[in-house]
Amino acid sequence: MNDLDDLYREIILDHYKNPRNQGVLEGPTVHAEEGFNPLCGDEVKVYVQVEDGVVHDIKITGQGCSISRSSASLMSQAVKGQSLDEVKATVSRFKRMIAVEETEDEPEPVDLRVIGELAALQGVVKFPVRIKCATLAWNTLMLALDEESHSV
Repeated sequence: MNDLDDLYREIILDHYKNPRNQGVLEGPTVHAEEGFNPLCGDEVKVYVQVEDGVVHDIKITGQGCSISRSSASLMSQAVKGQSLDEVKATVSRFKRMIAVEETEDEPEPVDLRVIGELAALQGVVKFPVRIKCATLAWNTLMLALDEESHSV
């Protein structure tokens, strides 16, 4: 195992043991959505407050494996403060990094300097069954941002 793998493992464990942005949000600009992975029992609820087209705040509750929980924590940090277009781009970059999103054109490589700590999850590609764990919070976020989502 190399130093980069050790660093990535530390990042995942840190976000698993000390998840960021935990809790519940309420209010007229808050949208919430629940996600569930029946394969392993991971559960997540994403609360996102959007004001003027920007993710003003995001909170997460739920339970799950280390990959699911750390991915949710990393995702919440990555998108907080981003415009909705930036959120979509971040989600797309993340999904390309773990090879679950295809593009019609030649896919551009994901610049790990841009994706930051999210790169810690790129090793999930080696374990296809864990990809659903890593993407649960991301897919749930996109559902929460969908116009069909409900307010809390």
